[in-house]
Amino acid sequence: MAVYAIGDIQGCCDEFEQLLDRLHFNPTQDQLWLTGDLVNRGPRSLDTLRLVKSLGNSAVTVLGNHDLHLLAVAFDKNAHRRKDTFDDILSAPDRNELLDWLRQQPLLHHDAKLNRTLIHAGLPPQWTLTQARACARELERVLQDADHARELFQQMYGDTPDRWEDQLQGFDRLRFITNCLTRLRVCTADGSLRLKEKNAPHQLASGLYPWFKAPHRQTANDQIICGHWSALGYHDADQVLALDTGCIWGGTLCGIRIDVKGKPAHIPSISGGLPLED
Repeated sequence: MAVYAIGDIQGCCDEFEQLLDRLHFNPTQDQLWLTGDLVNRGPRSLDTLRLVKSLGNSAVTVLGNHDLHLLAVAFDKNAHRRKDTFDDILSAPDRNELLDWLRQQPLLHHDAKLNRTLIHAGLPPQWTLTQARACARELERVLQDADHARELFQQMYGDTPDRWEDQLQGFDRLRFITNCLTRLRVCTADGSLRLKEKNAPHQLASGLYPWFKAPHRQTANDQIICGHWSALGYHDADQVLALDTGCIWGGTLCGIRIDVKGKPAHIPSISGGLPLED
């Protein structure tokens, strides 16, 4: 059995299918780890969801910010944005089945045997891995209950609170957890989130850090696989394997074999489409 990790697909199903062919992926033997953002911005979000769902236990995906946004729009069409490209899902005959399946997916996946943890975006420096897993489970329980999920989506958007406190409660706590696991790229030395920042690390202002280089990061010895940060691109350092190589922006869709000893085995990437407006 081989275990492959693949970066953000965002509806680029042509490239996803080509990459699976290149991997000679066999769903009866192999497993995929997907970094989230299965949908939106690309042309084939519906096909991507159907394909990943059809793989059953052979595919592990965590939820990304675009996946959560799709779910929010499904609950409240007023959340729809001009640049969204997932109307094919919302009008599909199997819409409810697909969305219910998506809502049941985790925010964090940990494999003790591989000693790796999969998330979409980042972890605040204050969290240990144990705490990150507990916080992810808190949010998952809310998402997996339709009535509670509806309430969450009404409160989900926003950048505050920007710093973790153990005593955070209610939607402030859930919003912070959501923002870390699905939006975080950059923080300050004291662990305050800077969610508007999208630049590459070398372009960050003084006093700002990639989340994985923040001082006193409690998960510095834990191996994390993530996506979300296309300006960062492929990154294999700091105990972090970042795989969003910007397929939707004209980059590539990146695949890595992660069940091998030593460095992950890099697979030749599939080139993406023409750059789109960010």
